[in-house]
Amino acid sequence: MTTRPSWDEYFMRQCDLAATRATCDRKHVGAVIVLDNRILATGYNGSLPGLAHCDDVGHMMEDGHCVRTVHAEVNAVAQAAKAGIRLDGATLYCNTFPCWNCFKVVVSAGIIGIIYDDEYSMVAKDKIAEAVAQFPVRLRFFVRKLRREDE
Repeated sequence: MTTRPSWDEYFMRQCDLAATRATCDRKHVGAVIVLDNRILATGYNGSLPGLAHCDDVGHMMEDGHCVRTVHAEVNAVAQAAKAGIRLDGATLYCNTFPCWNCFKVVVSAGIIGIIYDDEYSMVAKDKIAEAVAQFPVRLRFFVRKLRREDE
């Protein structure tokens, strides 16, 4: 008997799928924006449309960060904006903890929930925690349950 994945697992798997399109090999990140269990937009980390990718020409490093890449969360918000999709009240699923700049964009877009899976870079954890205490944003770490194939 096949067990259906929970909504969290389903959307996190969608993040993993989006991340397969990433073009910065420093970290493959995928993001999915959801409202009422419906996907509104997706994004992955990669260069600006039409410009060279890190995987092809190398990284553009500043202060230890690749700045050639637009982060998955920002790309998902931009995809929704281009399609005229409102994000008020939505939830962002991301396979990686958001950086401070992505957090600001996500909250400014009206997203009220952030669910992440990997604590890859927790540099802005304290700053984000302080902001979460002041805004109606919920941060939640999603722990994937490993399933044995024979169960």
